[in-house]
Amino acid sequence: MAEPEFSASGVRIGRGLRSLTRAGQVRISDGRLELLTSYGSEIDSAPVQTVRASRPWFASEDRALADLNGTRYLLTLGDHDPAPGQPGPPAAERFIEAVRHAAGRDH
Repeated sequence: MAEPEFSASGVRIGRGLRSLTRAGQVRISDGRLELLTSYGSEIDSAPVQTVRASRPWFASEDRALADLNGTRYLLTLGDHDPAPGQPGPPAAERFIEAVRHAAGRDH
């Protein structure tokens, strides 16, 4: 099995207003994006070419949106909530770039 192109743990994964896990995992490997619970159970997965990843305009810097199989997930990537007025860790931007790179949409 190849090394994952992107991997993050401790990710809060939500759908709408519902939190699915507060310590999940996001992984891009072998052309697939996987959203996993903290126990490694699959929440959802899709070929990375079909995934849309973006930054929500209404949220802090550590959050990203991922559309998989017609479902929108809000991902909070980062080890902590930033202090008010402070940017969070750049993990959300790395995630979005990793999705674009893996899908061949670098530009």
